[in-house]
Amino acid sequence: MKETNDIRPIRSYVLRQGRLTKYQANAVKKFSAAWIIPFEKKPIEWENHFSNQDARKIIEIGFGMGTTTAEIAYQLKDDNFIGIEVHTPGVGNLLNLIMTNELKNLKIIHHDAVEVFESMVEIDSLDAIHIFFPDPWHKKRHNKRRLIQEKFLATIYPAMKKNSYLHIATDWEDYAQWIINTIDQFDGLEIKTREYFIKPSYRPDTKYEKRGVGLGHKVWDILSVKR
Repeated sequence: MKETNDIRPIRSYVLRQGRLTKYQANAVKKFSAAWIIPFEKKPIEWENHFSNQDARKIIEIGFGMGTTTAEIAYQLKDDNFIGIEVHTPGVGNLLNLIMTNELKNLKIIHHDAVEVFESMVEIDSLDAIHIFFPDPWHKKRHNKRRLIQEKFLATIYPAMKKNSYLHIATDWEDYAQWIINTIDQFDGLEIKTREYFIKPSYRPDTKYEKRGVGLGHKVWDILSVKR
């Protein structure tokens, strides 16, 4: 029987699993036990995964191939990071980057970010959330699939400490305006600065950013804080 209910559950991803290389597959096999936090319906025990208990706690949602994630973790060695990604090739690639760069402050959760926040991230526990270049779903009929929506913000907002920040970057102007409008209408978040084209020093250029700039797109860095 065909389902008539149009309500779609929130997902932080779309199933576009790329080819898993041997290098990535070997990393998943060899390094998962040490660097991947299993998805469980219980709070993340940060103290069991990181040695620096005074560090800021930062989660990145949808890290792709993980290059940016690794670079930021390398720059900000005094902070603790968890990267969430559902696609195995990216997980394997980031595992290799963790090992190559000897990153002790970065772990991975290989699962849907929405379910992770609903089940594993405690209230008032995070100092920051990063979301870099989420799928813009630029065709109007697909806008409803965009990650940044009021319901999604309501899912991640409780995990943020007071004065913590949410950093979203995109190179699609329409999506940037969508994100700004969504945040402006969300009670509890306030956009920190309207100077969207000034990139924070900790965020390196990404592959998607370079491609977008090559196509003539501007890159928007949208930072909001929890009031």
